[in-house]
Amino acid sequence: MRKSTAWNLHMLAGLCLVILLGIHMITTHLDLILGWFNPAGGEAINWRNVVGRGMHLSWMLFYICFLGIALYHGLYGLRSILFELTLTRGAEKVVTAVLVTFGIALFIMGAAAAVVFQSQAMGA
Repeated sequence: MRKSTAWNLHMLAGLCLVILLGIHMITTHLDLILGWFNPAGGEAINWRNVVGRGMHLSWMLFYICFLGIALYHGLYGLRSILFELTLTRGAEKVVTAVLVTFGIALFIMGAAAAVVFQSQAMGA
């Protein structure tokens, strides 16, 4: 039961990644055609536009969700690949613990960076 739930979440995360990555790509790479998210106008990677988006709570939450979903999808996929090596049960537990710890640490660092950026953008 737990394996099928985790696998279904992995597939759902992949679907969410397609949607979130699409939003990210439209925002940053189609700025000349669809400059909706560029408060200062011009290129999406212009610092004033980055800070302008950074002031919005919705963008901070978008990138935190994007980070969490990408980490889950990527690390669960890596775990699945490593498990195909026919590891012992003990080795599988170690691999899982290391990947979960690594994923949580990366998520905390990335989310903290997004929160700090948003708070500094509000002060700018």
